[in-house]
Amino acid sequence: MEIFDAIRANLLSPAVLFFALGLVAALVKSDLKFPEPLYVTLTIYLLVAIGFKGGVAISEAGLAKVWLPACAAMLLGALIPLWTYPVLRFGGKISAVDSAAIAAHYGSVSAVTFIAATNYLKAVNQPFESYATAFLAVMESPAILVGVVLGKLATSQSGKPDFTSLRAAMHEALFGRSIFLLVGALIVGALCGKAGMEKVEPFFVTPFQGVLALFLLEMGTVAGRRIEDLRKVGPFLLGFGVVMPLLHGCLGVWLGKISGLELGGATLMGVLAASASYIAAPAAIRMSLPDANPTLYLTSSLAITFPFNIALGIPIYFEVARRLYS
Repeated sequence: MEIFDAIRANLLSPAVLFFALGLVAALVKSDLKFPEPLYVTLTIYLLVAIGFKGGVAISEAGLAKVWLPACAAMLLGALIPLWTYPVLRFGGKISAVDSAAIAAHYGSVSAVTFIAATNYLKAVNQPFESYATAFLAVMESPAILVGVVLGKLATSQSGKPDFTSLRAAMHEALFGRSIFLLVGALIVGALCGKAGMEKVEPFFVTPFQGVLALFLLEMGTVAGRRIEDLRKVGPFLLGFGVVMPLLHGCLGVWLGKISGLELGGATLMGVLAASASYIAAPAAIRMSLPDANPTLYLTSSLAITFPFNIALGIPIYFEVARRLYS
């Protein structure tokens, strides 16, 4: 019964309820929609806030504690597209370029899912390594680069131009808005340390949960508007969007344990491994693999995996970690 109690508690959290409210708004055809500048502002705030807090935590913990799990997270992010690609390509009979695009999204990570997981751990009074934001920062880019390379290899075999936009893809993956803000704020936080946090705490800490609720309200409307696309992606991709996160989440928890993380940190590693990007990866894929179908990679990551992780996945990964550490 503990897992069901955990799921119920997660479903009744403000973040999940606001996401559900946005989902309902889209389903009933409400005209609720955030202006694009406000959406961008909320995104920038969340990325800078979690990056800065993670950097401060790294400065307090020291690199000696961070480097091994961070390297493990980076390796995991790069490897996930390599085995999800053949599953999509040969198991789902999806085109090579679309398989590469989806694989890149699932190897990359969701910052909002990560934030929701930290909120959940706080709600159940489970401590976790506060420098875990570093894992979020290093997992984003490798998967995008691997996915783009897979897609370029696929198009070259079809006689199309080979690697003509790989440099642009690498630039977007390494210096796109979300990566740049997250890593940049992480470095700033590490340099400023606790003294710097005290100066900006009223802005980056106190309003954080309210901003997150607004962002998830908007994400709920975006996901709801893609519900109709579920008919287009088919049952295979629907199952893929649930089963693969579960497998990746368990793998991430195990990897967190063997890299020396405590239970809470391993849970976050599992959540990151299970999540799928819908901010950084779509921007890079749209530019680098223009032949990929956005309906497939956006619907699978945003309308299937994201709601599943927010509502059910997080408490499941926590329960997996509890059993592994027991």
